[in-house]
Amino acid sequence: MSTPTLLQAANALLTRDLRLLWRRRGDALQPALFALLVVLLFALALGGEPRALASVAPAVLWVAVLLAGLLSLDTLFRGDAEDGSLEQWILAPVPLAWLVAVRVFSHWLATGLPLIVAVPLLGELLHLPHAQLPVLLASLALGTPLLSLLGAVVAALTVGMRRSGILVAMLALPLFVPVLIFGTGAVARSAQGLDPVGALLLLAAGLVLALVLAPLAAAAAIRIALN
Repeated sequence: MSTPTLLQAANALLTRDLRLLWRRRGDALQPALFALLVVLLFALALGGEPRALASVAPAVLWVAVLLAGLLSLDTLFRGDAEDGSLEQWILAPVPLAWLVAVRVFSHWLATGLPLIVAVPLLGELLHLPHAQLPVLLASLALGTPLLSLLGAVVAALTVGMRRSGILVAMLALPLFVPVLIFGTGAVARSAQGLDPVGALLLLAAGLVLALVLAPLAAAAAIRIALN
């Protein structure tokens, strides 16, 4: 029996994850619905005043996306730990970090991408100026996979613990704060007529660094948790 290549292993794991996601379509909608709820609460709290909503719309949308991403973070590896799949990952003839990276990508497809698609509609609810939307989408396109990668490290550290949802949130939020600052900062600079490229480049640099280091760190954490 031939050893599977990296692409074959990635395709098998991604296909499995997407099939499970399709079977739990209701769960897949929870992050987007949660983000909608956060946006509506902010809109009600500010009294529905268009000018007041427009001034805080980018920050509110970023916070909504960040909090919605936390919902599924605790389950990133927990199901595989409970059914023994993580042990098979360790014994697989492909690097564990590669499988972790594929899982993070499937997590982003299930949570981050739907949120990005929903942002234009959520922005309309907050009277987001249309000129700010491209920069906001660019910051989210760079920031949401970075959030998933950072969250994967935290999820791997706590995979051996029961009822670690609150702990995951407490550990992940400090890591998410710089991403939030640069993401909202890019839109704020654009709103002021300044060049937002600097903040976007910092997000891109963080994403590249996380793509290299986060799967390795998460793989090491998984090995420690299962020993």
